[in-house]
Amino acid sequence: MDLYEHQGKELFRAHGIVTPRGIVAETAEQAADATRELGGRSVVKVQVQVGGRGKGGGVVLVDSPERAAEEAARMLGSDFKGHQVTQVLVEELLPIALEFYTSMLLDRSTGDYLAMMTAEGGMDIEELARTRPDALRRVHVDAMLGMRAFHVRELVGTLPTDAREGAADVLRRMYELVQERDATLVEVNPLVQLDDGSVVALDAKVTIDDNALFRHPDVEAYAGAFPIDPVQARANEEGLQYVKLDGNVGIIGNGAGLVMSTLDVVAQAGARAANFLDVGGGASADQMATSLEVVLSDPAVKAVLVNIFGGITRCDLVAQGVLGALERVEATVPLVVRLDGTNADEGRAILDEAAHPRIVAAATMQEAAEQAAALANGPAA
Repeated sequence: MDLYEHQGKELFRAHGIVTPRGIVAETAEQAADATRELGGRSVVKVQVQVGGRGKGGGVVLVDSPERAAEEAARMLGSDFKGHQVTQVLVEELLPIALEFYTSMLLDRSTGDYLAMMTAEGGMDIEELARTRPDALRRVHVDAMLGMRAFHVRELVGTLPTDAREGAADVLRRMYELVQERDATLVEVNPLVQLDDGSVVALDAKVTIDDNALFRHPDVEAYAGAFPIDPVQARANEEGLQYVKLDGNVGIIGNGAGLVMSTLDVVAQAGARAANFLDVGGGASADQMATSLEVVLSDPAVKAVLVNIFGGITRCDLVAQGVLGALERVEATVPLVVRLDGTNADEGRAILDEAAHPRIVAAATMQEAAEQAAALANGPAA
């Protein structure tokens, strides 16, 4: 679960990490009042679960309550990189001397935690890692060993001498947060040193492992502030294994491994998946119909790829489900269907006999991905 910045900062403060004073506003008037309370000047930030806010106009410094109201009015209710803005964070302006970057994340490739720090904060860290990797210090931390003094010394060694003690304290508290809250990512960009030498977390990006939320009811309660995507809500109601993504090819498959592979092949074909949807190993015709209804209800979807390998799932039932869905909902985009495995010939025969104008048959997974990508990236259907 990705937290809003202000929620992440609440966790920061609970673990002793210093942050700027901030007030959440849901209206322009509240943003103006917050700015007055903070001394008449502030920084107004959109609250969305995505990065790149500074470059996208989502972080603005204002010098009056009236300007704060104007910027909040512009942000609230807008769509920021596909995310609806329902809140802004109004924070005090601080006298910043230097900006750094630090993060701690679960590294699934090694089974430990990866901590990173650089003296060059407030910038695109991916670009820095690509162009000047030596500027970014990396330390792997074994969860059984924990964050040790030598880890901290290595990381803060890249910072100015007078900033190291404050940054070291932040690192230790970040690791405590990661461990106690089951976080998979804690990132501060920028971590700043003020004119008085103190170190403050100016930003907060926190991701909590969904599977551990039962241990953290206070964190789980944060989800009540997130806008509800109607497509995701429908999928949840139907009990589907669905994840909304930012592409334009709807994906339906049976089995998590097959669906993940389908996402990769679509990307290789030059398109991006709009979702992950696993109908399960024993998908019925009704489940397939419901899944198609959910995917087709997403306006971002320009083509759908149905990739089924029959085992427990019978391909003839899948074909019936596809046709059943098209009777219940109007398909305005093409459906590329690839069937293989149990009763695949029967399933393909059912689709051929129906001769539906929106259904495009594909013999292989690669062919299906290429057709779906071409259809999604071409002229509107």
